[in-house]
Amino acid sequence: MRKLVRGLSLIAIAAACHAAAPSAAQSFIEGSFDRAIPTLTENAGHAPGAKITSPDQTYAYLKALAEAAPDRARLVQYATSWEGRPLYYLVLSAPANIARLDAIRADMANIAAGRAGNGSALPVTWLAYGVHGNEISSTDAALMTAYHLLAAKGDARADKIMGNTIVVIDPMQNPDGRARFLNNFLASTGIVPDGDRQAAEHDEPWPSGRVNHYMFDLNRDWFTLSQPETRGKVAAIRDWNPVVVVDLHEMSGDESYFFSPAAQPFSPNLTPAQIRAYEKIGRYNAAAFDARGEPYFTREVYDLFYPGYGDTWNAHQGAIGSTYEQGSARGLVWERRDGTTLTYAETVANHFTASLATAAAVADNPGKFLADYAAYRAGNAQGAAGRGSYVIDLGKRRWNAERLGRRLAAQGITVLRREGSANVCGKSYPAGYLAVPQAQPAARLIRSLLDRDTPLPADFLAEQERRRSVDLPHELYDVTAWAVGPMAGVDVMLCSGAAGGEPMAADMPIAARQSGSGAFAVAVPWTDSGQARLVALALREGIEGRVTDRAFSTGGRSFPRGTVVFPAGRNTPEKLARLAELSREIGAETAALDSGWTETGPNLGSEHFARLTLPRVAVAWDDGVSPLSAGSLRYVLEQRIGLPVTPIRTARLGRADLSDYDVVLVPEGDPSAQLGDSGQRALRSFVQRGGVLVAIGESLDAFTGGDTPLLAVKREAALGRDPAASGESAKSDLAEAAEITSDSAYREAIKDQAALPDTLPGALLNVVGEPDHFLSAGYDDGAVVLASGTQIFTPVARDKGVNVLRFAAPAGLIASGYVWDENRRQLGYKPYLMAQQTGRGLVIGFAHDPSTRGYLEGLDLLIANAVLVAPSRVR
Repeated sequence: MRKLVRGLSLIAIAAACHAAAPSAAQSFIEGSFDRAIPTLTENAGHAPGAKITSPDQTYAYLKALAEAAPDRARLVQYATSWEGRPLYYLVLSAPANIARLDAIRADMANIAAGRAGNGSALPVTWLAYGVHGNEISSTDAALMTAYHLLAAKGDARADKIMGNTIVVIDPMQNPDGRARFLNNFLASTGIVPDGDRQAAEHDEPWPSGRVNHYMFDLNRDWFTLSQPETRGKVAAIRDWNPVVVVDLHEMSGDESYFFSPAAQPFSPNLTPAQIRAYEKIGRYNAAAFDARGEPYFTREVYDLFYPGYGDTWNAHQGAIGSTYEQGSARGLVWERRDGTTLTYAETVANHFTASLATAAAVADNPGKFLADYAAYRAGNAQGAAGRGSYVIDLGKRRWNAERLGRRLAAQGITVLRREGSANVCGKSYPAGYLAVPQAQPAARLIRSLLDRDTPLPADFLAEQERRRSVDLPHELYDVTAWAVGPMAGVDVMLCSGAAGGEPMAADMPIAARQSGSGAFAVAVPWTDSGQARLVALALREGIEGRVTDRAFSTGGRSFPRGTVVFPAGRNTPEKLARLAELSREIGAETAALDSGWTETGPNLGSEHFARLTLPRVAVAWDDGVSPLSAGSLRYVLEQRIGLPVTPIRTARLGRADLSDYDVVLVPEGDPSAQLGDSGQRALRSFVQRGGVLVAIGESLDAFTGGDTPLLAVKREAALGRDPAASGESAKSDLAEAAEITSDSAYREAIKDQAALPDTLPGALLNVVGEPDHFLSAGYDDGAVVLASGTQIFTPVARDKGVNVLRFAAPAGLIASGYVWDENRRQLGYKPYLMAQQTGRGLVIGFAHDPSTRGYLEGLDLLIANAVLVAPSRVR
């Protein structure tokens, strides 16, 4: 009964949030409203904040607003999600501005290009909501903001916003995730909302609504552009060139509200003018929240360093990009730990307040915001952010280099392509190069993405080391390295001289490289992601190929190990014609072989060539594994390489018929409990019968224990710790007497002897390969990997298996980013990729996820080796 009474009282609280507004309106601000503008109640059947508006209701209401006010609103679809849902933005301004919208947008494009405007421009404020689908209040706040700006009568602030600016409202960046959250929420609710945080309506099942269909965090995808939602959004923002971009989020329900200024560290690529503007907008928000008596905080937790976020990416384009965070009710009511109750209506009202306050800051200072943005873009174009060009070698991982160039172009970056042999800055490029000049409006974004390192501020680093010295957690929010060249596996050099070429377009197809049809066979060199995709799609078409684990040369050309040969004797002319067609569609490389004779290396009939077949691939899915890791693995395999993947719920693996599969993937996570004894037995039997088990990161713990581990490695404790010393004495409950004589001795006495290494926030590290193992094919020169977390493993003993790729020596370990010194020393020579045979099968372990965020394209061949090639090597 207690909960029922509480629930009813909370409904009354939620309703009271709307009582101040006139019944015909729905704004959280008192006033007069145009009855010609439909309310959410009229359109969707519920008042603002009384229910969670569904994606379909959101679409319908946006259309109703646009139809009711065509002189002040334009609705534009900018993308379609993986699951087929449309993504819209709503453009709002005064009638006179809407009438000349094309001229305003064109002049903003002039300014964004570093040219002088013609006086037609107005500053654009971009308000984005719901990038995480379970951060629910922002989408309803977006609808309220749009309603208020269109319907408010006699509201001087709203009139100024509409008159002095263009407001673009992107109300629902992740409709698939929002739909998933709402479906789970509605399935769990009863006759009254329940504020108990333990209630099912607040406890989302895996994978939660935060992520999109492929379980990507869309707020980490801005420069990767792997997802259709992000690609559409970036194109839309480039179309409008906003001066302010705000991404509205939710955080823990026990928190209040966060708005800019952000926490340290700031990217060194931000300008003083931008930092001053953050302060100005922050003061506008503070005044609005003060007026309502709402608590808030600034300069804590949420930084401006990693450029994959909506705030920092846009800041690197010259806008004032900000993250706002509201404590979440994760439903309609939430009981906070301090004894107060948070309602959904309150969270919607706070985001509505921040939205209007931010728009007002721009509207009160339109000339200043426009001038600062113009100065930023023009200054970069004139070389204020650096001279010369970044040169990307097309001779190494050509397909990845071409893809990187197009991805940069999609972000508004000028990329020049030079065909044929060339010499630039003392280096020869026999296959040509891509050049990215620094003197262009996006120069600071270019530097952030293409510089090998973006240094953290020295005072910030000193404070983190001090915190760690007294056993406090560090304050790094995300990765410290994201150099897109190494992540793509390509060479990038900053050239001080001129490097020209023809401009690239983002949608330019990659040209195939084909050398005839081949009387004997067609070879696909194992060199980049495009080659792996060609092989996978060819196998799906029934084209038969054979893969070599040794390099060979024939006809005056050398072919690396991993090369796949499609013999004419085993394939019809029609199939080889289809192979050529696939190569052209992908932009891959093929080479004709007129004979099976080789000058060096094995012939096609050698045991070093193995017949490839299309593998059946399963991935552990659901509780026990990380949705981010499961999603990115599936995305890379399906969308980039082209291999279908079957998700099997982790708890079902113990009773699944795994004989139907060649490969089972276990993503990052802690699957032991869900697998249970039956799952462990099923996977062991699967491997012994000839299957390939691929485990990632901390999931390796499930397969490294017991007397006969599937992978004979162990997790290491932190450097200088002795896990055996943490146990109780066998002789007495009393401890040995000890004298503590110094602060350092005290620290030593209280440290956890079984502690894991300190968490690595995320850095790019060099690995070197075992040259005689098929899993390292394509990586004769090593690779750059992303390492994060606490897992460091002992090497596999020679009699048990192979350390296929190991971290480089400590002195040469770091490719980019910041690594705690003890982690650097401990990681040296430790395994990154391990392999161990059991029965007829193979267990492959990655110490860190090679598919993270889908942005490590340079590691695609590693994934293909483990999933596409390995089954051919265990028969």
